[in-house]
Amino acid sequence: MLQSFIHYSIHFLGPLAVALLFYKPRWKYAYLIMICGMLIDLDHLLATPIFSPGRCSINFHPLHSYWAIAVYVLLLIPKKTRLIGLGLVIHIIADTVDCSMM
Repeated sequence: MLQSFIHYSIHFLGPLAVALLFYKPRWKYAYLIMICGMLIDLDHLLATPIFSPGRCSINFHPLHSYWAIAVYVLLLIPKKTRLIGLGLVIHIIADTVDCSMM
C-alpha cells in the first residue's frame, strides 16, 4: 500500500514539483509535457500478465530497458527535449520504487 502511494506520488507530484520550481511562468505546459512520460507504460501491454504488482519494470519492458533509459537521460541535454527527458526520467525514478521494495 505504502509502496504504491510512493510510486504514484512520484509519478504525478514529481513532475508537478519540477514544473512549479523551474518552469513557474509556464508550469501547466511543463507539467503536461512531463506527464506525457506516462505513455511509456504502454509497453506493459506487451507483457503477460499486463499488470503484475510485484514485477520490477526496469529492464523488463522495452521502454523501461537500460538502453531506453540512456536515451531518456540524453534527452535532458538539449533544451528542446529537456521537458520530455525530465518526464521520462522522473517516470523511471518512480518505477525504481517497485524494484527497491521487492
